[in-house]
Amino acid sequence: MKDLIKYIVQALVDNPELVEISEVEGRQTNVLELKVAKEDMGKVIGKQGRNVKALRDILNAASGKEKKRTILEIIE
Repeated sequence: MKDLIKYIVQALVDNPELVEISEVEGRQTNVLELKVAKEDMGKVIGKQGRNVKALRDILNAASGKEKKRTILEIIE
């Protein structure tokens, strides 16, 4: 999951080397914390949150196999 989101986000931003993702695992949920450069924050979120919603939809579809819920949080 982590590598998938990192790959997609690096393609969206201007500074792909500053993309960091950390994963916090729980029993029934995983939380992915995404950090990007300040100037790239708008590109990740997108107009009216469309990009981040699409990323979360991809995560939900991919996490169905693992039977664990995955949450994406964007950290400033």
